[in-house]
Amino acid sequence: MKLDLNAKTAVVTGASRGIGLATVRTLIDEGVRVVGAARTITPELKESGAFSVSADLSTAEGVATLMEGAFAELGGIDLLVNNVGAGDAVQLAGFLDTDDAQWQGIFDLNLLSAVRVTRAALPSLIERRGAIVNVSSINTRLPAAGPVAYSAAKSALTSLSKSLSEEFGPQGVRVNTVSPGVVRTSIWSDPEGFGGKVAASAGVEHAAFIEQIPSAFNIASGRITEPREVAALIAFLLSDVAGNVTGADYVIDGGMVKTS
Repeated sequence: MKLDLNAKTAVVTGASRGIGLATVRTLIDEGVRVVGAARTITPELKESGAFSVSADLSTAEGVATLMEGAFAELGGIDLLVNNVGAGDAVQLAGFLDTDDAQWQGIFDLNLLSAVRVTRAALPSLIERRGAIVNVSSINTRLPAAGPVAYSAAKSALTSLSKSLSEEFGPQGVRVNTVSPGVVRTSIWSDPEGFGGKVAASAGVEHAAFIEQIPSAFNIASGRITEPREVAALIAFLLSDVAGNVTGADYVIDGGMVKTS
């Protein structure tokens, strides 16, 4: 299948690792000129071929830095991937253990970053009849006791996608959501990350915990998702091959969510 993305321009947030980095690489392989944004520019992002911008997207100032750099480099934006999220602020904590500062930090990064980047990009996206993909989470469908603020922020992001698709669809801009389950990224694979904290709380050695995720989470495919698989879905939704797909939320979780 030819996605015909050659010579398009794109902005990808949270581009330094995981799903974001895989998306950058996939789009570049498709001939897209990409600006990748992250708080820390990793060697992998530098070597990807993207124009990288270091910015804290949980702040309005960071978004302004990104968008100034993106328009200076690209001239205009055809495609936008709001992928930045999770972050070090996500803790294995329930409602009563999540204070105002944690709520604010998680919403700033997971929701307001997408609001601000999208607002800045929309005039160009409207002009070019472009496409947006927002990266949410299956936490919106499987809310758990923790991390409660993260689940709420991703639910708001999914709802925002639907609202944007309704408002700007008539102007030629398609907006869709991708909601991954467990993906093989540092969030889970780093012993110091969220996955490490879950393993420690369960009294399980981290490597053994990762090995047990498919069975423990009842994943029908028997394995967790790879970042490149999420990136491939994102690229498809950005392309004109999916030209009449908008306002949709695509789950990619190996069959973890059992309800329709």
